[in-house]
Amino acid sequence: MNDLSISNATTVRDSDNRHCCSCNPIPRVFLYIATALFLLGLSVSIFILVVVHNVIFFLSLLALSALLLAFILWNTLNWNSKTAILFFVRSLPDSDLRLARHGQLVKITGHASCGSISLESSYEKATRCIYASTFLYEYRGFDLTPVNVNTSCFRWSLAYCERFATDFYITDRKSGVRAVVKAGSNSKVIPLVIESKLVNTSRQCRILSPNLRKWLRERNLSEEARLLRLEEGYVQEGSCVTVIGMLHRNNDIVMIIQPPEVISTGCLWQKLLLPVDIDGLILRASQLAGPVNQESIPYPDR
Repeated sequence: MNDLSISNATTVRDSDNRHCCSCNPIPRVFLYIATALFLLGLSVSIFILVVVHNVIFFLSLLALSALLLAFILWNTLNWNSKTAILFFVRSLPDSDLRLARHGQLVKITGHASCGSISLESSYEKATRCIYASTFLYEYRGFDLTPVNVNTSCFRWSLAYCERFATDFYITDRKSGVRAVVKAGSNSKVIPLVIESKLVNTSRQCRILSPNLRKWLRERNLSEEARLLRLEEGYVQEGSCVTVIGMLHRNNDIVMIIQPPEVISTGCLWQKLLLPVDIDGLILRASQLAGPVNQESIPYPDR
């Protein structure tokens, strides 16, 4: 069993760094240089405007800065929502395990089945899962003490998370070959699974249900009535999933393991997206999968 929540214990929901990607595609050094150039250009343009009374340079600087700022914001927002990774997954063609070579990067789509270890979702208690995640968010105001110094007030912040993955089998829908996906211990996994809102307290009603209180108590979390949001996602046995990893053949055993090197999505110029580095095995739950998030219907916790 692979605990994916260890490195994400203090992750904030709005930054959504819940995958094994590299740093933000906009390097900090670039932001510092761009800011310095903007201040320099602004001072020069104001000087020209005052002395020469020429407004063209000033307006050109503002237009160029607005375009650059829009480009940075666009890439940051899409990096948070994993748009580049999703586009990369969709752009790769499905591989055929009968023809794929040892050490080749493959994309396999098929139905998943549990191995020797299966998971159970934390809140809904969904059984026979190959992946399960539960996230608890608190709305932080002046009445709450931030979890850490990086947590801002008046925003949703991650208070607790559980994420687990385990080794499972996948049956290639193109060839019918069954392979072992090594998503368990010591593997980096990038789950592309949407969590559903199960609990969402409101300002009008912050009373916590008995089930939620029991869940909080079992994890030594505060049972105080407050603004909470609980999200859960899981992939059950029989679901249709897509896996991207490196093919490993050992005698008659076919395995899909984590790629030894970082994968780059490349520049997606048609969407104006900068490249994102991916370090780990990609696991994507198909929207057509029956058991995935079918029972996770959001409701207000009263």
